[in-house]
Amino acid sequence: MKSENIGALAAALAKAQSQISGAVKDASNPYFKSKYADLESVWQACRKPLTDNGLSVVQTSRYTEHGLLLVTTLLHSSGEWISGEMPVLMKDQSPQAQGSGLTYARRYALAALVGIYQTDDDGEAAQGRKSDYLDPRGDLGKNANHAEVNEWVAQFKAAFDLDAEEKDIALAVYAIHERISSNHDLYVAVADALGSKLKNALKAYVKMAKEANK
Repeated sequence: MKSENIGALAAALAKAQSQISGAVKDASNPYFKSKYADLESVWQACRKPLTDNGLSVVQTSRYTEHGLLLVTTLLHSSGEWISGEMPVLMKDQSPQAQGSGLTYARRYALAALVGIYQTDDDGEAAQGRKSDYLDPRGDLGKNANHAEVNEWVAQFKAAFDLDAEEKDIALAVYAIHERISSNHDLYVAVADALGSKLKNALKAYVKMAKEANK
């Protein structure tokens, strides 16, 4: 979703992305035994570059027949905008689960929208090295685009980081797998963007979910 014209926004975002560093993995996930960049780290990586170039981000939510959706909108001072939606994955309907799901969705949707990748430490971020998150300037398959791949990467990573039991994480991952699996080229591009570790986790969770559904 976007405004009729996005020329000024695209130019501003290009400048901002040249200044945006990687988001440092400064939080730990005891369930997945890995580190990740939390919402604060993602904002720290992009807030000043966005602001300096007349860009801002608004994140809202809305309920649909399919559940809660997070709506992330990138605004430019010209009035131009682009927006994307992401399902909020929750283990139940408690306020705590909703808050946790929204937080995960917010950080991955923000990272996907402005092109932030995750890096292991401040030294890596300062040197601009690539990590297992898709660099928006990397190469993709002929039938995939950066924004779409980043959106799916964000959805899978949000599912991986759910504060839930492994079987529930597997079901959340499998639900995303089912929605994307019909587009082979896109699926391959997304799996490659996840990196080898998360690609293996994706396979394991899909297998776990299929066995649970038998």
